[in-house]
Amino acid sequence: MQIQLIRNATLRINYAGKQFVIDPYLAAKHSLPSYTGASPNPLVELPVPAESVIAGAEMVVVSHLHSDHFDAEAARLLPKELEIYCQPGDEAEIAGKGFSNVKAVAEKLEWQGMRITCTEGQHGSGSVLADMGKVSGFVFEAEGEPTVYWVGDSIWYPAVAKTIERFKPDVIVTHSSGAMWGDSVLIVMNAAQTVEVCRAAPKSVVVATHMEALDHGTVSRKALRDYAEGQGVSAEQLLIPTDGVQFGGAKLTRRKLSFPHD
Repeated sequence: MQIQLIRNATLRINYAGKQFVIDPYLAAKHSLPSYTGASPNPLVELPVPAESVIAGAEMVVVSHLHSDHFDAEAARLLPKELEIYCQPGDEAEIAGKGFSNVKAVAEKLEWQGMRITCTEGQHGSGSVLADMGKVSGFVFEAEGEPTVYWVGDSIWYPAVAKTIERFKPDVIVTHSSGAMWGDSVLIVMNAAQTVEVCRAAPKSVVVATHMEALDHGTVSRKALRDYAEGQGVSAEQLLIPTDGVQFGGAKLTRRKLSFPHD
């Protein structure tokens, strides 16, 4: 397995011999509105051309339809016949953008030798949830590959803990920017919650993403590393990749790890 963090939540993954992309957000720097008034989004350019992000992709996974996870540029560039997998309820809107092969992952399905399971997420708390809407994560499993739990846009809450307990993933990908919405309501994990994931899954590699790309984020990569080290979480367990970095290997485990640490 190889994972490349592109930017924000966007990942390019080689898994079980297949190439796919998660949550393509391909807009140019500062081409979209601000969330807080601080800066237009995204804050940084893609590390590679947008066409390279999707080149050779055999399918796309879309967790939810917020513009920083599936934007107009992705809808324009992706081949309209490409297989797209999404959470239930989003398929009609994606199909409405001209895509002809959209399938909802109601619970789990098999695709090209891998199992994809849709998992629960909670994009904030309280009244903010009405604004954020439904979100999902996904678990990927295949023979001879590490089990990967991509949490998606979620805070740390009991359903995430239950997914970790159920699947015992080798790799957990979190969104750890500490993004805030409304009256300073946390809508994805911050440093403390990311460390809680590490503690809940001490044998897993945790990969913190969705950082330093949007103006409502409050946790930098350095701040997360400093906090985690202060809490006794090692750089071997918690990876904090920069945009464009590829990491992984046939057996991505705590003992066999190929990753240029931040």
